[in-house]
Amino acid sequence: MRWRTGRRSRNIEDRRGMRTVRKKGLLKGGGVGAIVIALVAMYFGVDPSMLLRGMQGGPSTSTTQVSNKPLSAAEKQLTEFVSVVLADTEDTWNQLFKQMGQQYQEPKLVLFSGAVQSACGFAQAAMGPFYCPGDQKMYIDLSFYNDLKHRHNAPGDFAQAYVIAHEVGHHIQTLLGISQKVHKAKRGLSKTEANTLSVRQELQADCLAGVWANHADRARNVIEEGDVEEALNAATAIGDDRLQQQSQGRIVPESFTHGSSEQRVRWFRKGLQQGQVDSCNTFAAKRL
Repeated sequence: MRWRTGRRSRNIEDRRGMRTVRKKGLLKGGGVGAIVIALVAMYFGVDPSMLLRGMQGGPSTSTTQVSNKPLSAAEKQLTEFVSVVLADTEDTWNQLFKQMGQQYQEPKLVLFSGAVQSACGFAQAAMGPFYCPGDQKMYIDLSFYNDLKHRHNAPGDFAQAYVIAHEVGHHIQTLLGISQKVHKAKRGLSKTEANTLSVRQELQADCLAGVWANHADRARNVIEEGDVEEALNAATAIGDDRLQQQSQGRIVPESFTHGSSEQRVRWFRKGLQQGQVDSCNTFAAKRL
């Protein structure tokens, strides 16, 4: 990905070196059960703490400890990279919202180490990147990219950019009122029906990530040979079917919350090829 000459975003909130620790509160039926729930929620757009909150017993608090450990050269470069990617999403969505007659509200990207407190609750790095609509911020521990590369065999800077673009997709859904409608529609539904809505919401965020890639490349020529394959490989790696097969040895489609590998790849590709927000209406699609 051609990124080094790109603009840096001013919407980076760096909390690395500030370690947030939960002091009180226990998970009822914690252990393996809590880990399984966290794994289900850990990838792309859902704060796992919102699922775990219902299992908590007693009040909880958190404290922040500050460390003066300097960043390595690799960490500094990765910080520059995510700042450029975020700035590029800002440029793209500012323009697209202007075309829609609306004003884009730029989200903050919070970099943290280990654990973090958000408006959606407490989250640990192992739970993966997430977007919190409560404060309209995205949260990521950049060590996640090592996991994406080594655990899921999805290396490459454009794969990393896809992660950020997907979370920005959830911000777009919040600004357009889609997330609120989905949350309201889930009330009274069965777990399977609610999961289906979640899948449609996640696949739309994948498609919106593709829309960003389309416009970013046309406007600023950011995509290099092999970049699209990197993003598609990342989408494949974090499909529900792939993750379930790895974690439990079997696939349970009715429990999907993000979509299969094939679905995630197809919707990202659709956004990339068409470059239109209207093409990402997964809620009206007969075939996901």
